[in-house]
Amino acid sequence: SDGSIRLHQMTSEYPLMQWNDSTNGQPIIALQWALTRPAVFFVLDASSNIYIWDLLENDLLPVAKQTIPSENVVTMALLGEPEKTNGLLGIALAKESGQIDVQYVKKKWALP
Repeated sequence: SDGSIRLHQMTSEYPLMQWNDSTNGQPIIALQWALTRPAVFFVLDASSNIYIWDLLENDLLPVAKQTIPSENVVTMALLGEPEKTNGLLGIALAKESGQIDVQYVKKKWALP
């Protein structure tokens, strides 16, 4: 609820990493690991911002932020086929009106 993210290992109750205020205090609505690239995850906050984290590139801050204009995004889901190396990764965004928007991620964050 405060925008902090914690990365845990299954064998410990303490986080390996913790990023406080990663969304400028906005609650996190959804967080999902990339299906095609293990070090990348996506965060959706309550202000309809999507943050892309690539832990191999920068483990302190997100590598990109995209604001979805005009309408609140209520959830997201990642689309991709982990067994294929074509680098296609998409994000399905569900908006408050019920509309679904699909966007594709740049290959540099999708390639294995």
